[in-house]
Amino acid sequence: MFKKVLKDLESKKDKDQARILSYFFKTKKGQYGEGDIFWGIKVPVQRIISKKFKDLSLEDIQILLDSKVHEVRLTGLFILIERYNISENKKEIFKFYLKNTKNINNWDLVDLSAPKILGDFLINNSKEIKVLYNLVKSDNLWERRIAILSTFTFIKNNNFEETLKIAEILLKDEHDLIHKSVGWMLREIGKRDKNKEKEFLNNYYRIMPRTMLRYSIEKFDPKEKEFYMKK
Repeated sequence: MFKKVLKDLESKKDKDQARILSYFFKTKKGQYGEGDIFWGIKVPVQRIISKKFKDLSLEDIQILLDSKVHEVRLTGLFILIERYNISENKKEIFKFYLKNTKNINNWDLVDLSAPKILGDFLINNSKEIKVLYNLVKSDNLWERRIAILSTFTFIKNNNFEETLKIAEILLKDEHDLIHKSVGWMLREIGKRDKNKEKEFLNNYYRIMPRTMLRYSIEKFDPKEKEFYMKK
């Protein structure tokens, strides 16, 4: 069945778009997406294809996730989300996702899947929350991003505790993509409870990476921004 997925994807290849995406996702030597291959297929098209194959077996999804082609991996994740949503054994898919973090290796792959699978599972199975704290201590950039992005589901349910704990752990992270993701999640908390975000900022704004701080206060008024940026 996975061959049908590949056939559908191959029919949507766009060389011009592939060049744009290769540049956008930093695929040159030494960049975070080094060596990633793009076919130039837009996300809405991949979502349509994934819905056609929501009953794909985990074995076939594994083949997609092992692909060197970015859009094949992303479509595999979209299919996995479809499977998760209808599955009576969500823990099986949760574990399957964790076994594949090596294949979830760019920021869009993380951002579009981690909240939908890990976040959703963990908010309903708090005994497994230690998974996030294992991921956030990883040497792997993408596993650390998975940890913070998974908490987006918690934020949407007005549960901020895990996000704030993980954000504190990541304050000294050296990677810009982590700074951006933490700042983004803090900003999302602020949309729902600005006082809670400001409480965190008041404790840490003097030591936060500038990018993290800028992202977190993006929606603040000019005077508030000026206060926090003067450190």
